[in-house]
Parts: sequence; C-alpha cells; structure tokens
Amino acid sequence: MDVDSQPTMEETILVGDDLMMGPPSPIIPPEIASHVLEGVDLCDDILRTLFLCLQINGTEPFCQDEISLYRDCSEKRDKELRQRLQDSEHKLGLSMPLDQAKERAAQLESEVTSLERRFILASGMEGIEGFRQRWSLHGRLTDTKKRLESLKQGMEKRKKDEPAVVPTGKKWFFW
Repeated sequence: MDVDSQPTMEETILVGDDLMMGPPSPIIPPEIASHVLEGVDLCDDILRTLFLCLQINGTEPFCQDEISLYRDCSEKRDKELRQRLQDSEHKLGLSMPLDQAKERAAQLESEVTSLERRFILASGMEGIEGFRQRWSLHGRLTDTKKRLESLKQGMEKRKKDEPAVVPTGKKWFFW
C-alpha cells in the first residue's frame, strides 16, 4: 500500500465552547434535589482538574485530556439526571395527593409558558451572548416539558377510585 494513499487524521483541538454541545445541564428543583442527586458522579473532581490545568497552562490546547474527560463525564451525568428527574416526577404523579399533583402540574405549565416567552425574546439577541441565552433556555424548556409530561403520565396511571398512597412518616417528594 502506498504511503500517500493512507487517510490522514486531522487533529481536533477542543476548546471550552465544545462543552456547550448538546443540551445544558438540567436544573434540579430543590424539593427533589437530594433524592435525584444521590449517588450521581457530579464530575467535580474532573472539573477541578480541568480548571487547575487551565490555570497552570493558560490555554485550552494544553488541556485536551481534561476537557475530553469532563465532556464525557458531564454528558453521562446529565443523561442520568434527566432520567432521574423524569422518574421522580412520574412517581410524584402516582403518589402525591391528587390536588397537590394538579398544583405541581400547573406550576410546571406556568414555568413552560415563561420559558417559551423568554426564548422568543432571546431570539432577537445577536452574537455569542444570544446563542448562549437561547441554548440555555432551550435546554431548560425541553427538560421542563419532559418533567411535566412524566408527572401527567404518573397522574393518569393512578387508579381512579383509589386515593393516592402517601408513605407514613415521609414527605411526598421522597420515594
């Protein structure tokens, strides 16, 4: 095989903006945060190492391993957190007293409406700041809609003639 006919690999240099691929990290509501975050690798050690590398070297090309490790860890973490958030909302829909579940659904619907309005306003912003605003709002909007959908699915699955069962001695937001 001729040496010239071998495919060449183009080296890609990762930068901080490469961490903004895909949706942003989900926002965890305080009332379910302790449960949702339990046992999840928050990538804080890897992030600390990345910041230390950037502090020592001053530029991203010297921190490729750290950027790559953090990107992989944060993508895995965010996927797990999104699934846990949806599972938690689904279980709340099944177990909360119906009036509280309906109130929670109304709050999430109100949040969706607010985020949609803010997203429309952000569409008029130009440049990188506009991009960051739209990126963040789109991620929050998508996550909130999925949480609302999971909550409503849980509410629909409960048996119509049985009241919701609330475990004794525990608050409604723990499973």
